[in-house]
Amino acid sequence: MILTLTLNPSLDRTIEIAALARGAVIRAAAAHLDPGGKGVNVSRALLANDVASRAVVPFGGDEGRQLVRLLAGEGLDMVTVPVSGATRSNVTLAEPDGTVTKINEPGTALSAGELDTIADAVLAAAHEADWVVASGSLPPEVPADVYARLCRRFAGAGIHVAVDTSGPALVAALPAGPALVKPNAEELAAATGLPIRTVGDAVEAALKLRAAGARTVLASLGADGAVLVEDGGVWYGEAAVAERRSSVGAGDAMLAGFLAGGASGEAALVEALAWGAAAVGLPGSRMPGPADIHRDGVRTGPPDPSRPLTSVPAEPRSPKHVSGAPAPTDGRSAAPSEPGHPSTAPSGTTPLPEPPTPEPAHP
Repeated sequence: MILTLTLNPSLDRTIEIAALARGAVIRAAAAHLDPGGKGVNVSRALLANDVASRAVVPFGGDEGRQLVRLLAGEGLDMVTVPVSGATRSNVTLAEPDGTVTKINEPGTALSAGELDTIADAVLAAAHEADWVVASGSLPPEVPADVYARLCRRFAGAGIHVAVDTSGPALVAALPAGPALVKPNAEELAAATGLPIRTVGDAVEAALKLRAAGARTVLASLGADGAVLVEDGGVWYGEAAVAERRSSVGAGDAMLAGFLAGGASGEAALVEALAWGAAAVGLPGSRMPGPADIHRDGVRTGPPDPSRPLTSVPAEPRSPKHVSGAPAPTDGRSAAPSEPGHPSTAPSGTTPLPEPPTPEPAHP
């Protein structure tokens, strides 16, 4: 069973429009309301493919009650934890060419007592789990090391922890030795201080995350596919998408597919890419089922380091803590500065360890 934790869930409204024009009145072609949050989406994708999963979901206010009703309507196995603040709402504007504009609320703060109650709920459910997925942004004022503490709690029980987050929370989790992290290109750049312009850059950055403590790195590169770096080798893969509808939740579907596919090796990468590509072809944040997933459109193999990324390259941003310095006491990120030289850590930080030479993959 795969247990997911979403500290900052949401109601996600996706509005399909012909084109985004600032200051104009825009008529929507379609609108979709879905339960949201990265861990919630992982559980929804697993449910759609008959893989056992349970979601721990804090909720509050009218929005939170609506979120729980939507999840119950989908038949999701969940542990709900009431909190005093209202669940956030997010808006996505999706254009026909696949361009997505997202407006995400920050969410409301969780008290120390509420965090303890949520942690107790996770621990109570984790004894049945093979994996715990700690996923998504942190609400305001939540300590950045919350996922790191979960990693340490579960390591002794033989439970694997996957972390899918960004900024200080990602960097803080690495020394705790998560079994898996799943950053995107922008998060790789922020965590390592390296620009991600080629497949080779993505592999180098993933190796730095492994050197800092992560055992496996599955890095999603948007339309350019993904790289997988683990003890068994390094792979690159991409998947064809006939029609791009919405990228919302595609990374979560990719993570769910990777875990469902065994969480290791080239076969798991194929599943990850097939599930992620299927999600891109669906409206809103709908998760793909078996009929939507087409593995024959996936290509994998050893990475070509010189291959450029066709989507917008990710440049490093330099908050004071993202390159390995101690994380702040809450989940808020410092304001980004201009990108520096890729080999230079931001002032006042300690760089992540240099990566070892990668082992060749064995397709």
